[in-house]
Amino acid sequence: MNIHAIKAIYRFEMARTGRTLFQSIVSPVISTSLYFVVFGAAIGSRISEVDGISYGAFIVPGLIMLSLLTQSVSNASFGIYFPRFTGTIYEVLSAPVSYLEIVIAYVGAAATKAIIVGLIILATAALFVPLEIQHPGWMLLFLMLTAVTFALFGFIIGIWADNFEKLQFVPMLVITPLAFLGGSFYSISMLPPFWQKVTLFNPVVYLISGFRWSFYGQADVDVGVSLAMTLLFLGLCLAVIWWIFRTGYRLKS
Repeated sequence: MNIHAIKAIYRFEMARTGRTLFQSIVSPVISTSLYFVVFGAAIGSRISEVDGISYGAFIVPGLIMLSLLTQSVSNASFGIYFPRFTGTIYEVLSAPVSYLEIVIAYVGAAATKAIIVGLIILATAALFVPLEIQHPGWMLLFLMLTAVTFALFGFIIGIWADNFEKLQFVPMLVITPLAFLGGSFYSISMLPPFWQKVTLFNPVVYLISGFRWSFYGQADVDVGVSLAMTLLFLGLCLAVIWWIFRTGYRLKS
């Protein structure tokens, strides 16, 4: 394992965050805070509690997960796509760096940035509503697993995309709608029975449900099922990346 190469790529990606601090950190925090203020004020005035939890506190895990998903995908997809776009990917491929080390560096940096944003949002939310984290260990586990899983997914998108439009297509038109419809701002138990069953086909439901359970001990789906679904998606992403590197699909284009 070439630790020095991993550190070099990781530090380069993290340094890019410092150069684009507003876009990487400040902008998603402000956007999520606006979600919190708007939904908390508009809907919270009509729904005081959900499952015994104040509405303002109830939506905090969903807002964190929404930001975590989008940031993980965006950071990882741009991180690997931009070297392909500029041609600097050849410098990485010609260096004594294995494919595994490339994935660890790029995905690790993207997941780290997403987790930082998530923790900042958590701290910001604590200024608005009283928060309770009943299972902090599980909270950190779901936070890290989700960040790594969707950073891997973003890495796949960055290799698949051949222009900036495709790079933005999945995060904007797939991930964000799934997060909104996955119980970020409501409990799926509030839906009619038919739509409750339909919602269970949304994979984001399991991520948000498990993450919310770590806060309040209540979930729409059993926490074991949520963890299993997260690990399943992680395994699928790893399998796709293994196939990409085995076949060399679009890596050098």
